[in-house]
Amino acid sequence: MNNSWLEGLEVDRLVGRKRFAVLLDPDKTPKGDALDKWIQEIDDSNASDIFVGGSHLSYGNTAEIVERVKNITQLPVIIFPGSPDQICEDADALLLLSLVSGRNADLLIGKHVEAAPKLMAMNLETVATAYMLVGDGPLTTAAYITQTLPIPSAKPELVVATAQAAVLLGMKAVYLDAGSGAGDPISMEVIKAVRNSVSVPLIVGGGINGLEGIENAWEAGADLVILGTVLEKSLDFNVLKPS
Repeated sequence: MNNSWLEGLEVDRLVGRKRFAVLLDPDKTPKGDALDKWIQEIDDSNASDIFVGGSHLSYGNTAEIVERVKNITQLPVIIFPGSPDQICEDADALLLLSLVSGRNADLLIGKHVEAAPKLMAMNLETVATAYMLVGDGPLTTAAYITQTLPIPSAKPELVVATAQAAVLLGMKAVYLDAGSGAGDPISMEVIKAVRNSVSVPLIVGGGINGLEGIENAWEAGADLVILGTVLEKSLDFNVLKPS
């Protein structure tokens, strides 16, 4: 890529070009040839990016997945780390997530201190990202693993204030996540409120189960929409076709 991944995302935001990424969770992706086939299907789709990572890591196979993706597609590969073990230099970028919606010090700065020496020694673009859990239940994997409560959907002003504080602290992107397995996606009201309050790229994920959900998030102001659970279950892009 000529520009950094973040620069490309910012350019797309300015010109109104929307993006969506498929999340490959190391715990949930198929194995071997089945994984290669799925990566090829992602490459043949309208996906703009591939994210690798997740809230929980049972298998130390992040690097293997990144290598397989790189062998099959030219799409940017972005690490969405659930732990410092998921850092991989062969990726195009890494979201350096700070869970600003919670008060778990380990996920605000602790894990970053652990990862910093490794990251500083790598030629890997890192994007300081304000990671925010938003929603009302049921309990998601992200909320359980992080031991934090999401910001209630009925409090868009609190979501906005948190996003603004993160940007003032220097965060380069905001990621609103309903969490894996969420009953509902982030509301359009919340997305619009955050989009109108900050100028950094806005990433939205969790609870989106079809084309309408993607388009709603885009319309509300999301620059990049992440799809995970719905595709993990089906391994089929037909779920994103108009009903």
